Amino acid sequence: MVDAVAPAAIPVETRTPFDARYRAFALSILLGAYILSFLDRQVVSILAEPIKQDLGLADWQLGMLTGLAFALFYTTLGIPIARLAERFSRPWIIAGCMALWSLFTVLSGRAQTFPQMLVARMGVGFGEAGCNPCAHSLIADYTPKEKRASALATYSLGIPIGSLLGLVMGGLIADAYGWRAAFLVAGAPGLVLALVAGIFLKEPRKHMAAIATTQVEAAPPLSAALKVLAGKPTFWLMAVAAGIMAFVGYGQGAFNAAFFLRLHGDQLAALAAPFGLKSAGFLGLALGLIGGAAGIIGTLLGGWFADIAARKDARGYAVVPAAAAVLALPSYYFIYTVADPMTALWLNIIPSVLGSLWYGPVFATAQSVVPAHTRATAAALLLLVLNLIGLGLGPLFVGALSDGLSNLAHFGPSEGLRWALVLTSLFTLLSAAIFWMARKTMVRDLVS
Repeated sequence: MVDAVAPAAIPVETRTPFDARYRAFALSILLGAYILSFLDRQVVSILAEPIKQDLGLADWQLGMLTGLAFALFYTTLGIPIARLAERFSRPWIIAGCMALWSLFTVLSGRAQTFPQMLVARMGVGFGEAGCNPCAHSLIADYTPKEKRASALATYSLGIPIGSLLGLVMGGLIADAYGWRAAFLVAGAPGLVLALVAGIFLKEPRKHMAAIATTQVEAAPPLSAALKVLAGKPTFWLMAVAAGIMAFVGYGQGAFNAAFFLRLHGDQLAALAAPFGLKSAGFLGLALGLIGGAAGIIGTLLGGWFADIAARKDARGYAVVPAAAAVLALPSYYFIYTVADPMTALWLNIIPSVLGSLWYGPVFATAQSVVPAHTRATAAALLLLVLNLIGLGLGPLFVGALSDGLSNLAHFGPSEGLRWALVLTSLFTLLSAAIFWMARKTMVRDLVS
């Protein structure tokens, strides 16, 4: 079997001038930024029902706020910001973008109408567009190749940890002080961490040039970067497959709290009362702790499994998420049809673990099919595809399907949402098939 991932000599662009201590320190700052980005992004999910009632919104409008409104700016601005990141200081770009999205998160709590909230969520997407392309390429530059999937999986812990904090913090603060206060608390820490990132993160390009035995290439024009990626079917297959997994994950995540409050409202109130909590606070704690802890485990396992599998066969980067997508499907049906809400909450462990296994393998693949000077652009293009499909369409699809089943098919708002969530989960099979297709070209396409 050909060992396509661990060549005899590591190419010069993958060498790192930073010791393990600094790499861990830098990764912790980047992880903190990603945690806050997901906290700011996902806090709206636990606040969906009170926002709906206060602003008089339909489910499709909630889907817009939690998905497309954010994703339009987040995905389209990622590419021009990534081009800047190929030439200018990535730490300073991250710091500026973090300050921007944190400010717009605070402003979300001031919205009085749907258009105002829409603009605020677009602003959050505007700011967050600069984080991931810069962070992915920095981590790839900081980290030896053989540890890349694990390092990017560690960074991806920001997804479950940020979601956990958003759900827990958002639910508790909304119960105590209202949903508007939750946005203020979610946005404020990013303003502080932005300053830390700008001061302490190092731009590695000059350090890499100092240790290089050959000249470090300058960033190519966008047309050249696109030409390179056009010949990498592995990249596009992995991006689309991950986008479909995100379509399911974001779509269901945006409406999970609404589902439990609509279908199990009285039971949740009874469960929350002994703890001195209201339904939203209890639900935020339960969904956050159960789903967040399971997501952390799945994210770490995905990077670990992928690194181990890819040492023997590069196709392991595709096999791990394909298997996880298939195994996750049955759990979704039981979550949304079981009568007991606590059983349904505990069942969330399964898709939370399996639905996060793809982060490390997919992000590592995107950084490994291009040379170092194109990594930020590759990350931005990956996120463009992933988030347009997943974040942009997932919540909107679930919301629109819920409205359709509720009104046109006369299911009612509770049953309409239930079956919209069940039907959406079937897309995991399509994702698995596309991940499996990526195996065919994986060995050929990896270059760095």
